Amino acid sequence: MYKNKKEKTEIKKTVRKKNRTTDTDAKRSGIPGKNAHKQSTQKKLTEKQLVQKQPAHKTSFQKKPEQTQTGCPLAKKCGGCQLQGMAYEKQLEKKREIVKKELHGVKVLPVIGMNNPYHYRNKVHAAFGRLRNGTIISGVYEQGTHRIVPVEQCEIQDERADAMIATIRELAKSFKLRIYDEDTGYGALRHVLIRTGHATGEVLVVLVLATPILPSKNNFVKALLKAHPQITSIVLNVNDRHTSMVLGERNIVLYGKGYIEDILCGNRYRISPNSFYQVNPLQTKVLYEKAISYAKLTGKETVIDAYCGIGTIGMTAAAAAGKVIGVEQNASAVRDARMNAKKNGCKNISFVEADATEYMSRLAEDPEHEKIDIVLMDPPRSGSTEQFMRAAASLAPKRIVYVSCNPTTLGRDLKYFAKLGYHAKECQPVDMFPFTDDVEVICVLSKLHEAKHHV
Repeated sequence: MYKNKKEKTEIKKTVRKKNRTTDTDAKRSGIPGKNAHKQSTQKKLTEKQLVQKQPAHKTSFQKKPEQTQTGCPLAKKCGGCQLQGMAYEKQLEKKREIVKKELHGVKVLPVIGMNNPYHYRNKVHAAFGRLRNGTIISGVYEQGTHRIVPVEQCEIQDERADAMIATIRELAKSFKLRIYDEDTGYGALRHVLIRTGHATGEVLVVLVLATPILPSKNNFVKALLKAHPQITSIVLNVNDRHTSMVLGERNIVLYGKGYIEDILCGNRYRISPNSFYQVNPLQTKVLYEKAISYAKLTGKETVIDAYCGIGTIGMTAAAAAGKVIGVEQNASAVRDARMNAKKNGCKNISFVEADATEYMSRLAEDPEHEKIDIVLMDPPRSGSTEQFMRAAASLAPKRIVYVSCNPTTLGRDLKYFAKLGYHAKECQPVDMFPFTDDVEVICVLSKLHEAKHHV
């Protein structure tokens, strides 16, 4: 590699000098969302690279499965991406093994992954804080703590959101906006939430303050829009509670409609600051289409969409069903769901604002309840309840399609369903969250004598 000892010494000096220059330039740049984070993410020159005069490069996930990736330098601190540094193909294999471990006796199909697993999140949250020297920071909480890990760029977040958050940091400083202190309860700006429409390109910025008053709000909004004219709405969310919850219940529209819209599986959806909407729209389409195919709808069935949120799965199913009933306890989500149905001219779907377990129990106890053919259920990570499952089984649907974001609670619930006579023979994992150890799984359950034929 080296011609002589003197050449080796000179090259090492040059490498150290170039790497110091790289670090210093990144620190001095002060350009939010551009060079500041590159300091921690770009590779430093090695001696071999200098000799060969080849620039450093970032390993692509398209490399061979056995190759590991560079990984995000913040992964260990923020804890959000547990599989950083692992080749994407290996991630998919690992997730399949996770599902297999939890679902005994169920055939686990290969995980459906993404062609490009980067910058997929359409919902970005940044917590704001201030260092002792007065520097305003934003980022994510360190795993298991409320210490903020400063983040300039994130490999899984929408890149537009990263830039907007950096601008808001600068504006907070310029407008002397006080940053909220969790310990004392003083200050205003707590969080920023940004939601983007993948198909529409619309952008919603939510400023979460401890007070309904944003000083010089008109000028603040004008400055933010000047820097990012693609923003379609800005909302001030008031969260004056001493709680770990990000959003409060009150929203004040500062610019635009106060919500954005996106298109999923041919339907247009209204997304408010508090609405639940899947964070990976590309994979959500894959997930929903698979769930509907498992339901085997013919156009005549009555379907219950439990834990329906803003009605995305139910409205996708409505195009192939006779009637759909969506059940959701979040009032804001139900309002959005009804507006979504009206906007899309979907007349064979209705929504009930109720706890899913309570609704199913009341329905099961009614001797004159209408016949339910299919139950679609997409419960939270904690899974369903035994009461819900008993009620669902007592309605005797032909099939129960279970969409889960937690293989552990799915495995538990499948065992309970089996006691009630409903069994799963096959499941389809979908990678909704690349670089994390989370995976969505779809199962279809039916009576034992029908289970042999439902997949």
